[in-house]
Amino acid sequence: MCGINGIFHLNYKQVDKDQLIKMRDILEHRGPDDAGIYLDNNIGLGHRRLSIIDTSSAGHQPFISDNGRYSIVFNGEIYNYQSFYPELKSKGITLKSGSDTEVLLNLFELYGLEMLHRLNGMFAFAIWDTVEKKLTLCRDRMGVKPLYYCVYKSTLYFASEQKALFAAGVPIEISENGMQEYIFNRFVAGADTLFTDVKKLLPGHYMVIDEKGNSKTTRWWNLKEQIQKHTPILNPKKWFEETFFDSVKLRMISDVPVGVLLSGGLDSCSILSSLHAQKFQKIETFNISFSEEEHNEYHLAKKITDDYGYTFNHTKLENESLYQNLIEASYYQDEPIMHLNEPHLLAIAKLAKPKVKVLLSGEGADELMGGYVRYKALKNPSLLKVISQISKFETFNKKPRYDKLFRYSKINSEADLVIFNGSNVYPEDINQFYGNKKKPVNEYRYQILKEAQELYPKNLQRQALYFDQHTYLCSLLDRNDRCTMGTSIECREPFLDQRLIAGLGTLDDKWMFSGKKGKFILKTTMENRLPKEILDFRKIGLSAPWGSYLLSFPRFIDELDHFAKSPIFEIPMLENLDGQKLVAEVRKGNTKILPYFMPLFMLHKWQKNYYNKFV
Repeated sequence: MCGINGIFHLNYKQVDKDQLIKMRDILEHRGPDDAGIYLDNNIGLGHRRLSIIDTSSAGHQPFISDNGRYSIVFNGEIYNYQSFYPELKSKGITLKSGSDTEVLLNLFELYGLEMLHRLNGMFAFAIWDTVEKKLTLCRDRMGVKPLYYCVYKSTLYFASEQKALFAAGVPIEISENGMQEYIFNRFVAGADTLFTDVKKLLPGHYMVIDEKGNSKTTRWWNLKEQIQKHTPILNPKKWFEETFFDSVKLRMISDVPVGVLLSGGLDSCSILSSLHAQKFQKIETFNISFSEEEHNEYHLAKKITDDYGYTFNHTKLENESLYQNLIEASYYQDEPIMHLNEPHLLAIAKLAKPKVKVLLSGEGADELMGGYVRYKALKNPSLLKVISQISKFETFNKKPRYDKLFRYSKINSEADLVIFNGSNVYPEDINQFYGNKKKPVNEYRYQILKEAQELYPKNLQRQALYFDQHTYLCSLLDRNDRCTMGTSIECREPFLDQRLIAGLGTLDDKWMFSGKKGKFILKTTMENRLPKEILDFRKIGLSAPWGSYLLSFPRFIDELDHFAKSPIFEIPMLENLDGQKLVAEVRKGNTKILPYFMPLFMLHKWQKNYYNKFV
């Protein structure tokens, strides 16, 4: 819901209104319904509104407190905002709108940032205090809603997307460590980004900065602590069903239509089943299908939608439309595409746009409940050493489906087994492919690993879950936000209710990893509600057959020629690579090279269609 931005001059210079509006309006896709600004000498706040709750003019932002002291720009939803009505009324507060923004600002006036712990929602907001001359930036627990900032020439700039910073005049400069992170890990974890000096406010953190530039960043929500102090869950299955269903119900709070991103897999079908059980009517589902059978869950998504009497909407993405969606997704993403399904998610959002303004997604279920096959490799690390020895036999090494496991098995340290569990290529692969490269320095990854080790000593599987919840999942949530907000649709994730996140962290391993596909607690909870073919269907997710795309679609065949001569090969990290040879391997049908090739191809497209706009 919305895009926010701001300029805070730390040298007391007056904010340029035109610069503020330029920042704001490059985010128009995040909020086409309304726009506003707040200006007060050296501080300026901007807002683009996507009207979801209280669509009237009463919800206009920036929102200013009754006494004029505070001004807020807010992106997100507070799902439990109505539960505060009696409390606010008892304090003599009369609300002038039905907006959750007004509730949030009143809670801040009453309790300060202590009120954060009582919120159930996804949010990024900025509040200016005219008395203390302080700016507060805050982000939700899991980082569902983005917030970026940069201090440049004695000025703090912040925005929902990096492109607004560049529109304000912040130079776009790729950092060496950011590029290393992209190559080694596919994305930059923690507060850093791909860009020099551009930072993310971390999930579950807030920052307070005064006009002299003194700032302090505080971690207001710590998952490790939440798990440690959680009361024991005596009946996990009953607890999970009640909490999950309530989370789904809360995320249906809206004054505009809500639909479901429906892959046909267990996670999104569980959300749809919960809606049906709770008697929600007139639900629209949205699905994308693939020509390749191994990537297709279309039939399952259509069947369950039809069974529930809901409306099924479907699209397919190929050739020219895939190419155009790739270019658009690269722009919305701000950083090179790394999940490789961003164009497909953007296409689903475009399909949904005429019918709904909100979509529910199953994101987060895998990282919370052990849904990735890659976690199984961590159950008994000693077996990986045996696998590493087997990989030397030519018979096994020729089979592509074993290739990734064999490469992974060569990692020696348990810490690296966790850190690189979500990667497609590993340190030894990178040294062979790129020439000898040092692992990127990222203290945040090691801080999260340390927390995971303290919480789950000697349990690599649970360490990997905790690690992913703070790293890989953040990249997925950013992808969801960018692709849906790119079409002015808000995405909500019922599995990421804080009650589920903390509670699941306390449960025994069996509730995660039992069975072939993990997510045992979800599967057993839904076993009497979902068809057997959905419960037992092999996990696909939104995977895309890029090997086929590159060799069969004319626009991509042509693009391979451009890639072979791409200027990305002038980047120091990539100077040892030969673009012509890489393309030749792809055209020979060498599938083993795709994990190395696709990040480079997406970097090439990003540099061409995003980076060059702002240089």
